[in-house]
Amino acid sequence: MIGRLAPSPTGAQHVGNARTYLIAWLSVRSRGGRIVLRIEDIDSPRVKPGAEQQAYYDLQWLGFDWDEGPILQTRRMEEYRAALVQLQRRELVYPCTCTRSDVDRAASAPHLEHEGPVYPGTCAGRRVRDEAELAHRPYCWRFRVPAESPTFLDGFRGLTRIDLRQVGGDFVVWKTPLPGMTTSLPAYQLAVVVDDAAQGVTEVVRGDDLLPSTPRQLLLYQALGLTPPQFVHVPLVVGPDGRRLAKRHGDTRLSSLREAGVRPEMLLGLLAWSCGWLTAIEPIVLRELLPLFRLETIPREPFVLTPELLGRIGYG
Repeated sequence: MIGRLAPSPTGAQHVGNARTYLIAWLSVRSRGGRIVLRIEDIDSPRVKPGAEQQAYYDLQWLGFDWDEGPILQTRRMEEYRAALVQLQRRELVYPCTCTRSDVDRAASAPHLEHEGPVYPGTCAGRRVRDEAELAHRPYCWRFRVPAESPTFLDGFRGLTRIDLRQVGGDFVVWKTPLPGMTTSLPAYQLAVVVDDAAQGVTEVVRGDDLLPSTPRQLLLYQALGLTPPQFVHVPLVVGPDGRRLAKRHGDTRLSSLREAGVRPEMLLGLLAWSCGWLTAIEPIVLRELLPLFRLETIPREPFVLTPELLGRIGYG
């Protein structure tokens, strides 16, 4: 049993991140499993100075530990390139010169909040060999989505079906060099598949905003001849307006709570209460939650974090 914590240093860790990490850590540790810590830092233009070190502080403040890592994605580029070559050899990807605005202009239907419009297939007729003609044009590599998207048994939601032809279409696995850079980078979908397989991850717990990523990643696992983990998608933490936590909801950064004197035991108590493991918000240390962990008690709806609840743990 191997799980992972995978913070991204593109911003500060907040209460919503902490709840997902808590579920992921307890799910594995309660069954005697191992934890890998991976820093997903390949989105280099968005990486914030000091955010990686801050993530370590935040995790340790709450009591999380890990058996392997930290593993940085930026040190694994050769593995990602080898995976891209495998896909190219099988003609499962093609070079695409469409910009994001091109795709937006071609969209004829609304799309999910965190998903772009469906890719219209403008470049789908290209073959891998056509890359030679694009030497002086920016392009990415897109994976060819088949007519049938894979269904999967989610550890929290049960049998889940998402038709990728209706949600994004052919998706990017390798990105054009970004402004100020000379090298291209793997996209999230490819990098996490390669990483989870290499690190032996058997369970992935993450927010349900990433549900559409799972059938994409399952296609990549199949294409690369790799064994996928069990996926568990849990509801997000949202603000009083029902939208995912953001600056508009006030400062919910873990570093801010810590600096304000909030005890980690109180935040863990709030999160445990939100998951149905405690009947009241009370202080508790991480390892005391191990015998209380039950995935099935977590409410199916998002957890609404209000200023009143933060006040009950001494913040605000």
